[in-house]
Amino acid sequence: MTGIGRRELLRFGGAAVLGGPVLLTGRAEAVPGPPGPGGRPVPTVSPAPATMPDVDMPGAAQDAGGMIDLSGPATVLLQKKRLTHFSVLQSFAFDEEAGYIYALQVVQGGVRLRGEARTYSHAQRVTRGDLCLNRLTMSGKLKDRMFLTGFGHGGSLGVQHRPGKVPLLWTEWDVNPASGYGRGIARFPYRPNRVLRAGDRSLLTYRPQPGTTKNQPAVDMTTRRLLLRYRRATGIYRYALYDLDDFAAGTPKPLADVAQPLLRKGVFHQGLALSGDYAYQLTGSPFGPGNPASGPGNARLTCIDLRSGAIVQEVRTRAGQKLHPREPEGLAVLHRGGERLVAGFTSGKVNRRRFSLYAHGG
Repeated sequence: MTGIGRRELLRFGGAAVLGGPVLLTGRAEAVPGPPGPGGRPVPTVSPAPATMPDVDMPGAAQDAGGMIDLSGPATVLLQKKRLTHFSVLQSFAFDEEAGYIYALQVVQGGVRLRGEARTYSHAQRVTRGDLCLNRLTMSGKLKDRMFLTGFGHGGSLGVQHRPGKVPLLWTEWDVNPASGYGRGIARFPYRPNRVLRAGDRSLLTYRPQPGTTKNQPAVDMTTRRLLLRYRRATGIYRYALYDLDDFAAGTPKPLADVAQPLLRKGVFHQGLALSGDYAYQLTGSPFGPGNPASGPGNARLTCIDLRSGAIVQEVRTRAGQKLHPREPEGLAVLHRGGERLVAGFTSGKVNRRRFSLYAHGG
């Protein structure tokens, strides 16, 4: 495998700077605190709540770091790139060692995959949990793809790098036909042009939270940890943190398990990422009624301390303001060139969607 080329590394380390995000705490905008080391503003955060958030830490470990300052301006990494199909980007993740981006989207309508007797509409593909997994270069050039059938909505993706081998990819698995989302997670090696079905015996599958749905994983290879977002039958969403190796071995004892912060009215959870002790989430909705293109947009990035469940930073990102309909889709951490949180946005007409990536921090 080859690493990232110099040109691509420069692209991901010296892109154009956009207008900075608006820092938020709770539901109100806040003013950045006094400059910290190097003259960079330090985010203002709300005082600790009188009552601790709903949190369970049965296997809490030492401080693993992972705090990314989101208060600065965003930078363009990729703009208006296309995937195999014209359906929207759902999630993405980086394989920085090999120099690839992996990206998930629901299979578009009218496509017949290998082994299928007929085509399906896009709505049917959503219900069936059929996904197209794209592999791109770090400059956004589409290289190849594989397909996952019966997996889920593709709301998150994790890459487990293996020196000298193809990476293992983690995503939701075992679609719930009532929602189109996965009830467990699976890992598998990337194989170009393969059609991988949810019942394939080669799959390594896990149900760390039995009876839940909307299982969505993220992986942090610097600390070898896995983050799981899941929805209980009561409708409550939570984040659980695991040691990656213990999880893969079938002994998923959580290091922490905290309630997901409640979302604002009219916005959706659009992505998650993990860095050390911190979970990051992307929320928002496309431009439209209640979220006009003439305004700042409602896309927000939130940093959650998994040791306490508390929100330690939240910003309204102004990245991609000129995109339309500018729907936030996908979140990942990029380490090279300084640790940064990368948010995805989709744009373009229905069935002609493109995606753009913007970095925060670093």
